[in-house]
Amino acid sequence: MRDAHVHFLHNRGEYTQSFFEEFIETAAKRNIDEIYLLEHTFQFCEFESVFAPIMAYNDYQRNWVNGRMTSSIEYYLRFLETVNTVNLPVKVKFGLEVCYIPETADKLSNILSRYDFDFLTGSVHWIDDWGFDHPQQKELWKTKDVNKAYRRYYEIMCDLCESELFTGVAHPDSIKCFGYFPSCDMTNIYNELALLLCKHGMYAENSGGLRLNYSPDLELGLNKHLLDVFKQNDVTIFTASDAHKCSDIGANIMNLEKMLEA
Repeated sequence: MRDAHVHFLHNRGEYTQSFFEEFIETAAKRNIDEIYLLEHTFQFCEFESVFAPIMAYNDYQRNWVNGRMTSSIEYYLRFLETVNTVNLPVKVKFGLEVCYIPETADKLSNILSRYDFDFLTGSVHWIDDWGFDHPQQKELWKTKDVNKAYRRYYEIMCDLCESELFTGVAHPDSIKCFGYFPSCDMTNIYNELALLLCKHGMYAENSGGLRLNYSPDLELGLNKHLLDVFKQNDVTIFTASDAHKCSDIGANIMNLEKMLEA
C-alpha cells in the first residue's frame, strides 16, 4: 500500500535521522510499502512572494502566513542530502505540497525551477485568495454562492494541471470540508479535470485528510461522483492519509484502497 501524502516536520522540532527513521518504522508496522514525505511551501520564506495575494486578503490570513513561514527550504534540502534511504523496508519519496495561486503562478514556477524533488503535489487551498478551508473563516461560507465557489475551485485546479509544474494533485475535493455542496451538475467540470490529469500524466489523491484532520464524521476520500469520473477516464489515483504527524501515517489507507477496488 502507498501513503502518498505525509507531512514531515511541519514546523515541529528539528530534522534528524532518528526523526526520519521513526516515520519509516511507523509505515512499515502499518504495512505501507511506499510513503511520500513532503512539506508545505507556506513554511518557507523563499515562497513569500507567492503568498502576497493571500496575505493581502485580510488580517487573519496575513497573520496566519506570517506565523507559519518561519523556515528556509535550504534547511529541508540540506537534511535530505544527509538521509540514507538504502535498504529501508519502505520506499520513500521526498517533495513539497505546493499551494497553487493563479496570480503568482509565474513567480511560483521560477522558484520551483531552482529545486529538484521526487514529486510536487499541487493543492488548491485558496479560492480567489480566500482560505475556504480555514475553520476560523468558516462563517464566510454563508456569504458565498456555493455553486460559484465550486466552479471557481475546479477552474483553479484545472489551471494547476495546465501549469505543468506538478506530479499530482492533492485532496481534489477538499472544498467539502465544512459540509457545503453544490446544487449544480458537476459532471462536465469533473470530466475536464480528469482529462487534464491524464493529459499531463498526473495522479490524483484519494485522500482521508478531511476525516483525519477535520472531523471523523466527514466522508472518507473522494466523493463518489468524482471518483467514478476519475475511474471512467483512467486517472491514476494514489491513496493518501494527509498525515500531519508520524502517528497518523497510514491512517484510513486500507479503506481508501478498497474504494479504488470497488
